[in-house]
Amino acid sequence: MMIGMNTTILTTIFWSGFFLVVYAYLGYGLILFLLVKLKGLFGQRGARVADNFPEVTFIVCAYNEENWMARKIANSMAFDYPTGRIHFFFVTDGSDDLTPDIVRSYPYPPDTKWTLYHEPERRGKIAAFQRAMQFVKTPVVVSTDANTLVNPQAIRNIMRHFSDASVGAVAGEKRIQMGEKAGAGSAGEGIYWKYESLLKKWDAELWSVVGAAGELFAFRTDVYEHVPQDTIVEDFYLTMRIAQKGWRVQYEPEAYAVETSSASIAEEMKRKVRIAAGGLQAVVRLAPLLNIFKYGLLSFQYISHRVLRWTLAPLLLPVLLSVNAVLAWYGIAPYRTLLVIQILFYAAALAGYLLERQELRMKAFFVPYYFCLMNYSMYAGFFRLVRGRQSVLWERAKRA
Repeated sequence: MMIGMNTTILTTIFWSGFFLVVYAYLGYGLILFLLVKLKGLFGQRGARVADNFPEVTFIVCAYNEENWMARKIANSMAFDYPTGRIHFFFVTDGSDDLTPDIVRSYPYPPDTKWTLYHEPERRGKIAAFQRAMQFVKTPVVVSTDANTLVNPQAIRNIMRHFSDASVGAVAGEKRIQMGEKAGAGSAGEGIYWKYESLLKKWDAELWSVVGAAGELFAFRTDVYEHVPQDTIVEDFYLTMRIAQKGWRVQYEPEAYAVETSSASIAEEMKRKVRIAAGGLQAVVRLAPLLNIFKYGLLSFQYISHRVLRWTLAPLLLPVLLSVNAVLAWYGIAPYRTLLVIQILFYAAALAGYLLERQELRMKAFFVPYYFCLMNYSMYAGFFRLVRGRQSVLWERAKRA
């Protein structure tokens, strides 16, 4: 009798956790795809072609980017947008290398509107960004990272979304440039962002993107609000606050920022742990968005796409393995098979780790390795956050 009760409880825990984990990583994508298709049956508005070219402010925050800055400026000068309609703000606060000098001495094309903002003190990206925001006079702001290259049509393609009065922000697409000999971390990062981009596209078609990536995004100047200066992932928090106010955050895959993959798995971990800590911080600060009765569809998207991945799903992975082992020990046949599958998956992740250390690349191990890496970073990010060890200052990850 007691064994029967125990197995019933454990079976309930296992399958509840199993379906939640599958939903967080794959199930939501499937449901989202079906909802978008259903919505398409009743007609869907596409982004209209802009018939004018509003002025925009293009902000680049850079810290010690002397190796990238000239290339970034050249890339920015190549936008397919009317000359004089873009105001370029280069913010180099804290840089003690040649970054500000490169901005000053660059041979800009005639009629280019550009301004350098530089202070010797380094207080983090959000402090630098918000210092520049007080000088913005244009109706739209576009933000990008200094170490990314943006396609020439990006601003033109972003601006057409703002012809829709319900749109408060637009997320561009992040793309990872990988070589043929990319390691497990690099390849995993590329696969992850392709999947993320697909989910963002469907999120936008259903209602709104749930958080833009800082590599490239835009927003209406009059919907901007001050972001607390200890915010770790300010791009996500800012665009979620815009969505929380009732604005839609749209997605534009033909406005994309390309960056190279991390130079090593250790460098990728720097990013992942910081983003994990920032994601958990955002979940706390955006707690009202968990109220699905107030925010409806946006809450459904936010919880499904972000909150579950950052909270319950990582916590449930070791629980699933442990409970599965107990059920298999009781001799219930299906759970023996499931336990073997779980063990093989984690063994593949371990093999990916060991092979990566030997600089041997086997693509079959990339996905399980990166999946485990992402979930480990959630634990590491949580402990760094609660111990107060996550600085708002970026610890830059070296790129390939």
